[in-house]
Amino acid sequence: MENGIYTITRIEGEYAYITPQDSPADELFIAMALLPPDVDVGDKLKLENFEFTVI
Repeated sequence: MENGIYTITRIEGEYAYITPQDSPADELFIAMALLPPDVDVGDKLKLENFEFTVI
C-alpha cells in the first residue's frame, strides 16, 4: 500500500475494506487490528510510514 488518504467503505468481521482517495474504484482490505481503535464506516484514514491515523 502507498502513503495517502483512504476511506473505510465497509467492515466485515475482523477486516475493513478501504478505498484510496485518488482511485476510488480500487478496494483493498486490511485487518482491523492494524487500524486505530473505534474506526467506523466513512472514516478517512491517512497512511504514512505504515501507520494509519484518523483525519
